[in-house]
Amino acid sequence: MFHGPGDLRREDLPVPAPAQGELVMRIDAALTCGTDVKTLRRGHPVMIPKVPTVFGHEFAGTVTAVGTGVAEFREGDRVVAANSAPCARCPSCRAGRPNLCEDLLFVNGAYGEFIALPPRLVERNVVPLAPSLPAERAAFAEPLACALLAIERARVEAGQTVVVFGHGPLGCLLGMLAASRKARVVMVGKAGWRFDRLKHLGFAQWLDASGAGDVVGAVRDATGGRGAEVTVDATGRPRCGSKRSTRSAAAAACCSSAAARRAPRSAWTRGERTTRS
Repeated sequence: MFHGPGDLRREDLPVPAPAQGELVMRIDAALTCGTDVKTLRRGHPVMIPKVPTVFGHEFAGTVTAVGTGVAEFREGDRVVAANSAPCARCPSCRAGRPNLCEDLLFVNGAYGEFIALPPRLVERNVVPLAPSLPAERAAFAEPLACALLAIERARVEAGQTVVVFGHGPLGCLLGMLAASRKARVVMVGKAGWRFDRLKHLGFAQWLDASGAGDVVGAVRDATGGRGAEVTVDATGRPRCGSKRSTRSAAAAACCSSAAARRAPRSAWTRGERTTRS
């Protein structure tokens, strides 16, 4: 149970019973997102407006109980659930931007043994799993979808140069997805154990920002002076140089917790901002 910044406690609670339209899941895998870490340190007024409350929001598991009115699922189904669900009624949802929903429903509780999923989530953002897909991988669906949206919004195409600033988990997902579209990827990060290990994955050219006095100049040098068609800020820091590293008629996408603090997040996608010049 989360009782406030720095105060996470183990407590015994009753196993929830499903109300109408709800599902109860047994948690088979739960992940720790960077947002969980930041919330533990300083709280989160949007995802967790009231305390104490259950904690954790990336998970997959098995349906153990089904509420009345639920026809799509039954006990024993393996599923992955989003951590939120849009309302489908506000202007952003009607415009096809549910990640900017004005009445987003957040769901927490991944760190418990069981979780009750509310009707709106069951209707929109619970997905059955193939028998061959491990729960540990399925729980990764939410951050992967965040990266997918950013790559789609930036319109990454084969042959383009994509520069990703930040080599954390989300930055790496963004780079891998861009590479899967046959783009040339340049990852910009800082030297260290993660940087050294990731260089060997082979999906990108790597640029050590801590050793480059002029990061923007180094990016341009790495791209033959042209700059990138697409740059992505996955650092969470407002001044990373992503916009200055792009060519004219290029895209700069922001996919980070910094952007998420400016706009609500959807069930599957983080707040995002794409600019074109």
